[in-house]
Amino acid sequence: MKVKGYFWGCLSSSTYGLIPLFAIPILGKGMLYDSLLFYRFTCTSLLIAIMMLFKKESFAITRKDLLPLISLGVLFALSAQCLFWGYQYLAVGTAATILFLYPVFVALLMAVLFKEKIPKISQLAIVIAFLGVSLLYKGENGTTLNPFGIGLLLLSAFMYALYIVIVNKSSISNMAGSKLTLYAMVFSSIFFLVKSLLSGGIQAFPDTMSVVDLVMLALLSTVISNIAMVYSVQYIGSTATAVLGAMEPVTAVCVGVFAFNELFTKNLAMGILLIVIAVSLIVLSDFISKKIKFRLPHKTKFGNR
Repeated sequence: MKVKGYFWGCLSSSTYGLIPLFAIPILGKGMLYDSLLFYRFTCTSLLIAIMMLFKKESFAITRKDLLPLISLGVLFALSAQCLFWGYQYLAVGTAATILFLYPVFVALLMAVLFKEKIPKISQLAIVIAFLGVSLLYKGENGTTLNPFGIGLLLLSAFMYALYIVIVNKSSISNMAGSKLTLYAMVFSSIFFLVKSLLSGGIQAFPDTMSVVDLVMLALLSTVISNIAMVYSVQYIGSTATAVLGAMEPVTAVCVGVFAFNELFTKNLAMGILLIVIAVSLIVLSDFISKKIKFRLPHKTKFGNR
């Protein structure tokens, strides 16, 4: 079961890291954030609904499911809004690495609200991952990051952390991943529909290529990413899923370098290496723990033997 959880966690974070590859070209053609995000979540909802119809899955929910599902929709919408705003002030790779701070918020929320203990190997992995993150966004030429952009990405990370915790700990924790994601995306879509209508209406797409980018944004970076995240949380829990999110900044940095000509520096290389090590530690944590316990000396009433 845990192997499946690790797979879904890595798939979720790596596909989520592809967001700027499809979103930034559309924004660059003049589409406003609210319109793009409305289209993104509406398209996502339709794709998931079609998939559920094909698999003959139930759409039924209860009244008690509504509040957590609405909460998930609003939280995901706010996280996406702050992330897209952050692209105005920070490079793609930098934005993704700061967003990766969400495992800290997840771990803190789980520890404070639910008294969940973080295994020592996972603690080590978190430290290594954040050392890698610090190298990723630390400029080698002495430049400082835009503080407003940092604030937006921290808010995005916190909202996403709350999303993960609710998936794990609310009354909908055992809901099918596709159904949960469908309703969360529907409420995110409604959120941006209201915002768009209040600010002047929904824009049309500037060209056909933008429609293609939207479909890819919805399918890869939203449908697959979110369903995989739900399965990962259900298999291995919130904290491990959050740390496996290390693949997101790695993917986004690659997108920034190869698609948007951002510089690939020594700090970027070292940061990516440390993050890969951290992910490997999480995946192998059970194996490492068993090896350590096996090699520890056994105690008897006469002492160690």
